[in-house]
Amino acid sequence: MNVLFYSAQPYDIAYFNKANAAFNYNLRYLEYPLNADNTALIKPGESVICAFVNDHLDAGILRQLKEKGIQLIALRAAGFNNVDLKVAAELNLPVVRVPAYSPHAVAEHAVALLLGLNRKIYKAYNRIRDNNFTLNGLEGFDLYGKTVGVVGTGNIGAIFCRIMLGFGCKVLAYDMFNNKSLEDAGVEYVSMETILKDADIISLHCPLTPETKHLVNAYTISQMKRGVFLLNTSRGGLIDTKAVVEALKNGHIGALAIDVYEQEENLFFHDLSDVIIQDDVWSRLITFPNVVITSHQGFFTREALTQIAETTLNNIQQFEKGLPLTNQVKI
Repeated sequence: MNVLFYSAQPYDIAYFNKANAAFNYNLRYLEYPLNADNTALIKPGESVICAFVNDHLDAGILRQLKEKGIQLIALRAAGFNNVDLKVAAELNLPVVRVPAYSPHAVAEHAVALLLGLNRKIYKAYNRIRDNNFTLNGLEGFDLYGKTVGVVGTGNIGAIFCRIMLGFGCKVLAYDMFNNKSLEDAGVEYVSMETILKDADIISLHCPLTPETKHLVNAYTISQMKRGVFLLNTSRGGLIDTKAVVEALKNGHIGALAIDVYEQEENLFFHDLSDVIIQDDVWSRLITFPNVVITSHQGFFTREALTQIAETTLNNIQQFEKGLPLTNQVKI
């Protein structure tokens, strides 16, 4: 099959080419994100689009893809909030994804952000490079005994819970469904209101849906402990960034660590070092000394990249052979 990749980075090309040795598909890579301006780049005979998190797959673009002869949308990611699934179903355009790719990668990255933020490792590193060996302003706190609230206990959230239990934290969780193995390990499922009220640290691990959009907003922030640490390695839209900026300014949020951002599609995965960024919310956010940001790299491990490539190509093979689509996303 002929597969066209949008938003392809060098690491995508390397890992997919390696995995493709077992499939022998014709893969073509474009560095551009998929949008209404570049569906014309699809060549005759290309029947599969491989898209990433910031590619647009709204109703208009899906109709253009169908007209171009595209038969399958293969997402090389777990999230699918960038796809109009209703229109895709109407067009008989199956959408497949990678539901799990080394969930340890994202969970461990969330922990790394928490440790770096708490112990000011980023500040200490910069000081040492300037031969400044003072400790003033680098004070953190013991994670041991702190209350950690985890919103969403799917694969990633469950691993994060277990890691926090290993630190000796009290772990509270909120999810639509309780995970009995987590309960047996010591995780306590509570209401969202209890997490907001009691947690010293809140970590988001839920998908972005209409119900979870801006889950963290001015009201929910007001219910949180003053000085709370907030982590988000899931989807940027879970957080109302403007409300978080205000809470950072007044000290209600004590620190913020994010690997995702609401408007990241205009920023992440691009070198903008010579560009004046026009996003004023972003520009304000990065001025805070108690904010740590990484550019959607939580998934970025050898294990995860290998799993993404192999699962994506296997999804395509299932479609090619007319087999049930194990990882199909349905409404």
